[in-house]
Amino acid sequence: MMPSSREPDPGEMQCRPGCGACCIAPSITSPIPGMPHGKPAGVRCVQLTEENRCSLFGLPERPAVCVSLRPNGEMCGASAGEAMKYLAKLELLTRSPNSVTSSTHPAATPSD
Repeated sequence: MMPSSREPDPGEMQCRPGCGACCIAPSITSPIPGMPHGKPAGVRCVQLTEENRCSLFGLPERPAVCVSLRPNGEMCGASAGEAMKYLAKLELLTRSPNSVTSSTHPAATPSD
């Protein structure tokens, strides 16, 4: 069963306004609307708004991996910079040997 695109419970930690680290730092291997091959680590998701908010939040098109990633103190830290560092480290620790890097991923290559 696919996780729902539910709103967070009132007791849950909320995303930090303007952060967007979880939409930039990690790689996403599943398709994202506008990024059919997913996205490499360090590449801004095309669904991230200028305000660093997910434009798919609450919609069924939001990838399951995004729905399952919930903000928490350890991951988010005290700032967007701390969140980026934590998520980048986690990406390195969990990267498979065959991972696609931002330099070779279709999402990071401008189309002509």
